[in-house]
Amino acid sequence: MNIEKLIIGSEEWCSLPSLGIPAIKARVDSGAKTSSIHAYNIKPFIRESQSWVAFDLAPLQNDRKTAMSCEMPVHDRRVIKSSNGSSEKRYVVKVSLGLGDHSWEIELTLANRDSMGYRMLLGREAISGKALVDPSQSFCLRHYTEDEIRQFYKKDEKSHSGLKIGLLASNPALYSNQRLIEAGEQRGHEIEFFNVRNCYMKLDAGTPAVNYRGGRNLNHLDAIIPRIKPAMTFYGCALIRQFESLDVFTLNSASSIKQSRDKLFSLQKLFKGGIDIPTTGFADSPQETEELIDMVGGAPLIVKLLEGTQGKGVVLAETSKAAESVIGAFKSLRANFLVQEFIKEAQGKDLRLFVVNNRVVAAIERSAAAGEFRANLHRGGSAKKIVPTPEEKQVAIKAAKIFNLQVAGVDIIRSRRGPLLLEVNSSPGLEGVEASTGKDIAGAMIAGIEKKLGWVPS
Repeated sequence: MNIEKLIIGSEEWCSLPSLGIPAIKARVDSGAKTSSIHAYNIKPFIRESQSWVAFDLAPLQNDRKTAMSCEMPVHDRRVIKSSNGSSEKRYVVKVSLGLGDHSWEIELTLANRDSMGYRMLLGREAISGKALVDPSQSFCLRHYTEDEIRQFYKKDEKSHSGLKIGLLASNPALYSNQRLIEAGEQRGHEIEFFNVRNCYMKLDAGTPAVNYRGGRNLNHLDAIIPRIKPAMTFYGCALIRQFESLDVFTLNSASSIKQSRDKLFSLQKLFKGGIDIPTTGFADSPQETEELIDMVGGAPLIVKLLEGTQGKGVVLAETSKAAESVIGAFKSLRANFLVQEFIKEAQGKDLRLFVVNNRVVAAIERSAAAGEFRANLHRGGSAKKIVPTPEEKQVAIKAAKIFNLQVAGVDIIRSRRGPLLLEVNSSPGLEGVEASTGKDIAGAMIAGIEKKLGWVPS
């Protein structure tokens, strides 16, 4: 018996009524076995002795303001190999799929597809026996305009009853800044980007103020999220102190940011607080070069500029002669630097633990790119989700408390003598950790502000 099959293109608009999704653009890929959808905040739970999973969906690409929360019974949990060759265990749910005027049930895995071009992938199992793919075509069954999609997801306009939050940073296009704005608005707050350079202050006992370009007064804000780049630390911290004097809550204080960015001072605070760090040497005179090298156990060793950021100004000296040469070069430039022991057994890997309000909310392991000796996502490194040990969590939380940071990215390296703390970042990026873990870190930061200010939704 011949069954007439649908002809579909390489991309199609689908509906998923089981999840309350009227339209989602899917990539049709017969080379992929399973279908998947972009999901985050994935949390399993038990309901009436059955396994369920709760998750959030953002069905439109580059738009996390349009989001919904879902709960579904767990159909299965499988190890899925992604296109980049990595494997992960994913939850599988059964949903109804709508394609044109046709519908049937399919299996759908919950995955982080935030970096992909489509929020949904339609694999061959979902269309086997139902459809034939013409890869030269697109939207064979139905096509929607932007206005129609907006109408599908249109919500009643509500006046802001939430907090007024300012995002103090330099580049509104950065992933972290966009995510924080989305997360704030999603939780009902009025959140706005303010460029640090365009803010100015009035220091006056009677009418102190922070103004924005054009004369706009910012004294009315409930909270500030500071995302100060290293080059703007001095002015940015001065601005944060002004907000603090106006009783505007700042997610990280000026003193916390400044202390954490002073590499030497921060290491001194950490070991004083009882946290293990790699053995580190510091001196001013070039005559102490040999002693510095011996102090950290000899070569190989790390030479690190105090002003360096994102892996810049960090050199691996594999021999004592190379170390002397690098140290001499830095001294001739009158640059301040640290000499630090090289932890060979770490094999170019470190951990980034993300701490919000004294709780580790996510953790990733970062691996160095080929030819690099240390992990750095800005220089071609890779990351994967991990479960940190209780000791590693304790170190990260303790480090954040030492600097009184409400939000911190704590970098730890695993050694034979236990976890060693490398650095505490007061403005950690969100892209790598959200992409690797699928967790809504931006939402956790906004929730941290709500908790500190005692705000509850009406």
